[in-house]
Amino acid sequence: MSCIFGFDVGSRRSGVAIGNTFTGTARNLAVLGMDQGQPEWARLDALRREWLPDTLVVGLPLTLDGEEQPASKRARRFAEALQQRYRLPVYLVDERHSSQEAAQRFAQARASGLRRRNHAEQLDADAAAVILERWLLAGPEDRLALPEPRS
Repeated sequence: MSCIFGFDVGSRRSGVAIGNTFTGTARNLAVLGMDQGQPEWARLDALRREWLPDTLVVGLPLTLDGEEQPASKRARRFAEALQQRYRLPVYLVDERHSSQEAAQRFAQARASGLRRRNHAEQLDADAAAVILERWLLAGPEDRLALPEPRS
């Protein structure tokens, strides 16, 4: 494994991050528009061709008690669609508080002059980077993989 894509799935847009298993780091990459639960496939296809990820990680929104919620179903459907389309391993990772952590990082970057207010649309991709970092730091026993698709 080397190049990994991470996703923060939303109803209107989804953030995409790219990570590296060798360095254990992740960074924001893009924000995709969503239409009826489907991402901008052409744009995602182009990103995949450019970066050639071998693993995909999708944030799974859970309640504070660790229970699934309606947004969890959207994330699972997205993960399944990725797996069907690209035939790559897809993992789910608990994304609780990832958006808040991304917002805090953004605020710190703004305060230090590294980001501007008009970069706020990148928050979804920043949240995807947080999700991917969590997956990179997790041990194999903490990684929830989707079952392999049937042919």
